[in-house]
Amino acid sequence: MRLNRYMAQAGVASRRHSEAMIAAGRVKLNGETVVSLATQVHPDSDVVTVDDRTLEVTADRKCYLLNKPAGYLTTLSDPFGRPTVASLIRDIPERVFPVGRLDRDSEGLLLLTNDGALGNKLMHPRFRCEKEYHVLVKGVPREDSLQRLREGVVLDGRTTAKAAVESIRRTESDTWLSIVLHEGRKRQIRRMCDMVGHPVMRLIRVRLGGLADRGLSAGKWRTLTHGEIEELEPVSSMTG
Repeated sequence: MRLNRYMAQAGVASRRHSEAMIAAGRVKLNGETVVSLATQVHPDSDVVTVDDRTLEVTADRKCYLLNKPAGYLTTLSDPFGRPTVASLIRDIPERVFPVGRLDRDSEGLLLLTNDGALGNKLMHPRFRCEKEYHVLVKGVPREDSLQRLREGVVLDGRTTAKAAVESIRRTESDTWLSIVLHEGRKRQIRRMCDMVGHPVMRLIRVRLGGLADRGLSAGKWRTLTHGEIEELEPVSSMTG
């Protein structure tokens, strides 16, 4: 495996930024400073360090995208016997866990992986993963209400981050909104919409970063390609 790819899989930086770090003399292979961008790495035997920090890559890392139906908890077990996403992913051979949360009453795209390091980085506030939702709200919000959602409302004493909010379809009494967030507080969209007087009736996550799969049926999952996984790689503070 080429060194810049190994670094990207370890969550250090993109391949391009990894090459810049190699050129700057910040990367060592088995204790020796790397001078060639074409250097190859054997993950099972080689030790790679960046600024004297050892990198780790999960062997045979896997990521999956699940279209979670409403009514399932985003957890692998529940002491009260309620349905969980574990029952939807029994055919996945690896032991995986959900990345982030999606409320029991919500539906849509959920990422699962067997790579704890990647999962932790994706959930870190520093990695502002963009998430898009289609939200059916009661009533027809006026423009000033939509603007409040865009600018942020106060939840638990803190103002929510700015969001992209647009009306995409209306019925006689309800409205579908597109809401794009860069943060993920508990039941955030439902609470935001309650604050402007338009309770959520249905909430669907339709995009996670660059991942959008409208052809994935409810309750079904698919394996992410290597390219899709690399696009998810968070660029850590080590790139600075």
